[in-house]
Amino acid sequence: MTTSPTTPPAHAGPGSGWLARLWRGRTEDATWVRPAFLGLLVATGLLYLWNLSASGYANSFYSAAVQAGSESWKAFFFGSLDAANAITVDKPPAALWPMALSVRLFGLGSWQILLPEVLMGVGTVAVLYAAVRRRFGAGAGLIAGAVLALTPVAALMFRFNNPDALLALLMTVAVYCVLRALEQERGSARWLVWAGVAFGFAFLAKTLQAFLILPPLALVYVVCAPGGLGRRLGRISLGGLAMVVSAGWWVALVELWPESSRPYVGGSQDNSFLELTFGYNGLGRINGNEVGSVGGGGRGGPGGMAENLPAGMDLPARGGGGPGGGWGETGIGRMFGDAVGGQISWLLPAALILLVAGLVITWRAPRTDTARSAFLVWGGALLMTLVVFSFMAGIFHEYYTVALAPYLAALIGMGAAVLWEERAHGLAPVVLAVTVAVTAWWAWTLLGRTPDWLPWLRWVVLVTGAVAALGLLLVGRVDRRWGLGFAGLGLVAGLAAPFAYTVETVNTAHQGSIVTAGPAGGAQGGRGPGAGRPFGGAGMMPPGGQGQGQGGQIPGGQGQGGQLPGGQGQGGQIPGGQLPGGQGQGQGQGRGVPGGNPPQGLPPGMQQQGLPQGAARDAGTGGGGMGGLLNGARVDEEAKSALLADADDYTWVAATVGAQNAASYQLATEKPVMAIGGFNGSDPSPTLDQFKQYVAEGKIHYFIGGGGGAGGGRGGNSEISTWVSETFEEVTLGSSTFYDLTSRK
Repeated sequence: MTTSPTTPPAHAGPGSGWLARLWRGRTEDATWVRPAFLGLLVATGLLYLWNLSASGYANSFYSAAVQAGSESWKAFFFGSLDAANAITVDKPPAALWPMALSVRLFGLGSWQILLPEVLMGVGTVAVLYAAVRRRFGAGAGLIAGAVLALTPVAALMFRFNNPDALLALLMTVAVYCVLRALEQERGSARWLVWAGVAFGFAFLAKTLQAFLILPPLALVYVVCAPGGLGRRLGRISLGGLAMVVSAGWWVALVELWPESSRPYVGGSQDNSFLELTFGYNGLGRINGNEVGSVGGGGRGGPGGMAENLPAGMDLPARGGGGPGGGWGETGIGRMFGDAVGGQISWLLPAALILLVAGLVITWRAPRTDTARSAFLVWGGALLMTLVVFSFMAGIFHEYYTVALAPYLAALIGMGAAVLWEERAHGLAPVVLAVTVAVTAWWAWTLLGRTPDWLPWLRWVVLVTGAVAALGLLLVGRVDRRWGLGFAGLGLVAGLAAPFAYTVETVNTAHQGSIVTAGPAGGAQGGRGPGAGRPFGGAGMMPPGGQGQGQGGQIPGGQGQGGQLPGGQGQGGQIPGGQLPGGQGQGQGQGRGVPGGNPPQGLPPGMQQQGLPQGAARDAGTGGGGMGGLLNGARVDEEAKSALLADADDYTWVAATVGAQNAASYQLATEKPVMAIGGFNGSDPSPTLDQFKQYVAEGKIHYFIGGGGGAGGGRGGNSEISTWVSETFEEVTLGSSTFYDLTSRK
């Protein structure tokens, strides 16, 4: 096997200007290389910028924390949900920092929040290209970069404000640094130290998920790096130390900071970031025992939502027919299933085939061969993440799979390059042909899951792939130009379907806590909270909630007057005002009918304030799924005006249960709103006594009823709601119920 050797950078000449050098790149490169690379970055940037502001504040939970961080450096440091620092988000704050700085510089708005995410996407493509081209050539780097840019879930998350964009960038940087370290002939540990720094800051973006790929990368370095074993272990120890320092400085400060002068650590039950890291955001994601989460404690465990549900009411299992719980079927087929397949798996079979082919071709190379090491590093990262995602029993969302995209894309570029070089020998043409054929067949299968969306595309992809596969069987015997033509046709067949999904993704607004890429129905069982999640989707009204809402049937309804736990609907109680899967318009405080028609008074398709009419379809209407847990609320002008009146006289202009509900009012007013119980509404912060003290000190003006979240919880949030309703005057402002905490009954 021959591959392009690693070479030092060279420039166009001492007399050239910097623009000429930027355009020309290395003198040893073909003239098309640098322009093609720059064109890839520009095209990626334009694709991801298209229709960017349509998503409004995207995930209002994180946008509220960004707004808070732009107003308060203390909130910036801790990742607080509000500038008065009541409680933090349920993650460390590194992913919030670029967005908060952008808002601090340019003001609050959709572009200011989401543009840093787009830049992270372009940066990830650039780093991936650099990592692949060093050993496998510019063509391989361009293929890898294009595959990443056109992966639907990547197009989704690099235009969204969840932590996954920064995580994907830093993981790609970490792999790049490890690959550079594997090239070092002498004792420098510089690149391993930089890899440790990348891992450390990735931990500060999304805690333990950052360490998923650490074991395979460390193992490959210890086995394959140059030098003696002692030297290799010493270098990797320095990298580990850099990782601990890069992540540990913030953790140490938070844990040592007096609890009385810092915000409560959201997502934890004991106000501890370490508990959050190893519980809700750590082992709980693996075994499903996530105390304080929507289905925490194994659906019925302590602190979980199931613990606080009314009698006869249970969380429905998401996904069907296989092992798993409320977060879907687990098993090796998870990444290929209806919910996830269209997000990431278009080229996953090809990546696995090319990984095996690359290892077979390089197997007899010396121990320190960098080509084989690259396959082991990228392949190990892919397989480790793939296995964990496939079998984790805790909270799992389809968009998590963006973590797989850089590893998958690298294997496609590398494997294609190696097989192309070997096309005149052995079975390489057969493997190329099989890879293209399998990819086309799988695209045909995935497109068949949305039969009404571009029905012609699946047949074009299948036929194109078949022609390319037949041509590639002869690639070692025909003229090189014919071979390149068949290879290009195979690339088109492989990328056509994900490209179409990606275009649909960037043309669609996405909001709320759970979002998916591609056309509606492309993630069956996973399209927003009305699709297969607790309380979402038709037919999922829990037992004991029988009744009929005005204007339409409540699933399972038997007649008027039935008890539907937790709300204010006419003819029965509706949980949080929601009619999951409803066909008509229930009356109550809640604003959402996930999976059904929007309620009266809310324009069709309107998700929340700031989102164009008819644009989004991910997170239910208005209040979102599960009584506002998954998305924010629409804020009426009357409510906004009331909150802004005398706002500077209060620490918090309002308080409400659940972070999404609080976020909507905070983003509308740009004033602190206390999120009682954090994201799920189940964190024990504040306690009833603490809340009474805040009210007595005149720190909170209003309590907003109808908040979302699991409620109850060990923090006694339902007790707070009960105390407020029994003690203070109720005021209706627009479509919302407020309690004036300065006016007792």
